[in-house]
Amino acid sequence: MEIALYFDPVSEELLSDNDSKPHPRMRQNMVIHTLASGFPDASEMEIALIGVKEDRSATGNAGCAHAPDEVRRYLYSLFPGSWNCKIADLGNIRSGFTIEDTYFALTATVEYLAANRILPVIIGGGQDLTFAMYKAYEKLEQIINMASVDSRFDLGETQQELNSGTYLSRIIMQKPNFLFNYSNLGYQTYFVDQPAVDLMKKLLFDITRLGMLTADLREAEPLLRNADLVTFDIGAIRAADAPGNANASPNGFTGDQACQLVRYAAMSDKLSSIGFFEYNPSFDRSGITAYLLAEMIWYVFEGYNSRKSDIPGRDPENFIRYIVPVADFADGIVFLKSRKTDRWWMEVICGPDNQKKYSSHFIVPCTYHDYQTACDNEIPDRWWQMYQKLM
Repeated sequence: MEIALYFDPVSEELLSDNDSKPHPRMRQNMVIHTLASGFPDASEMEIALIGVKEDRSATGNAGCAHAPDEVRRYLYSLFPGSWNCKIADLGNIRSGFTIEDTYFALTATVEYLAANRILPVIIGGGQDLTFAMYKAYEKLEQIINMASVDSRFDLGETQQELNSGTYLSRIIMQKPNFLFNYSNLGYQTYFVDQPAVDLMKKLLFDITRLGMLTADLREAEPLLRNADLVTFDIGAIRAADAPGNANASPNGFTGDQACQLVRYAAMSDKLSSIGFFEYNPSFDRSGITAYLLAEMIWYVFEGYNSRKSDIPGRDPENFIRYIVPVADFADGIVFLKSRKTDRWWMEVICGPDNQKKYSSHFIVPCTYHDYQTACDNEIPDRWWQMYQKLM
């Protein structure tokens, strides 16, 4: 496989740690790149686990390059679910002579896997690696939605070098730009200045405070269902549940909420890459964070195996279509409800040219509450925001 040259095999020590355990574990349920077995073939995988040993641009979190193997120690020991999908561990992308070399290798890997409909699950390193993930879609010329579970926006200053605190501004400033929408889940206002909040709103991006999501985590599901790329900063989880981060803080998502979020993301047929970043074993306590991250990745596998292929526009007979009359829109707002999962979408009015250009974007995931809002003769905020974006 053409991307094999970027990878080192998984350490034999990690494999021997799990050989003596009774009953099959994740280690026996995966095709693993080892010196003996060689690099997995594309036909052997639907999900590909990728480690990236890179922390040269992880702001204030040096040491997170050691994350991948620490997470594997716990992941390999978990019991697999009742799954049918093929899971492969490709090993670790070698740290390049320069950090740009590492970015290039990760971009090429994500590009290859996404083009072959294989879901890359990345364990970093710093969150600046999200930029390398995004570049893969640029090469594929695919317009995408990105969701970030993070307590901050990581905008930094535009003149700053690319790092884990500036990667988002670099993505936004790229020309040509293939980012259609960005969603932040779980930002904490004392970590974000008001001009950054104003900029997010001006760009019509979705930003949701931690408190709103912890009050009802189901509000996160439509945002994650709409994402092609998901990036998860382990610092978004409270320090009590995930101490393994130099920038950990007292508040954040709980461990079980983090698992639910990634399950929401992986259940979406739209998701084509996901990365977990900023875990630093140097700050961990008894391996708690590595254990949690292993469980979160387990939930990626679980979510992927729960996919129902309910994609609006592909199988119209699998959806119930509702047209809700709303003031100022004579044709009403069209809602679609999946017969398989009871999940909701709504069609946003745009011209035929925009429908063609944004074919995977004008039908927007939503909630039953959005449908009720329209029934009350009010335009849902989610619909109005996307309408402005498409016009």
